[in-house]
Amino acid sequence: MKFNSNEEKLNLTYCRAAISLRLTNYIIDMVFFYIISFGLESATGIISPSMASIFNSFTGQITPLLIYGIIMAITEGAFHGKSIGKLITGTKAINLDGTDMNFGKSFSRNIIRAIPFNAFSAFGNPCNPWHDRLSNTMVVEEKKLALLKQKETFFDSLKQNPTT
Repeated sequence: MKFNSNEEKLNLTYCRAAISLRLTNYIIDMVFFYIISFGLESATGIISPSMASIFNSFTGQITPLLIYGIIMAITEGAFHGKSIGKLITGTKAINLDGTDMNFGKSFSRNIIRAIPFNAFSAFGNPCNPWHDRLSNTMVVEEKKLALLKQKETFFDSLKQNPTT
């Protein structure tokens, strides 16, 4: 998908979501994850009590990270770059060129979240955590992205149809 006729890259720094929005997304997504995780653990305990011990072992320390990555990948893949938190805050994960992510990119982006201390990599200005850096994605505010695309379209139309 090309945004302008000159095939120039969009300058997405204006659209990048602030660290406060990213933190809000993370908190909302974690609440969503804990609700799902509680449901899975309860169902596992009812169906097979011996399996419930997995959540309490060393594997139980790594498993939630992987489950979180998988849940987020499915959510972002289904909602075109939006998790539950991003839906609420009006943000979206996109490729660095401004195009929407496909499911494969969403999956790789969110499995990278399982890297220990990934959350600490989000500190800094601009907020660019490992799961964004390694997957060549970024989180943007949708309203600002829409304005940027409209601006590019408007100026392209002026270049193509100059009035005299």
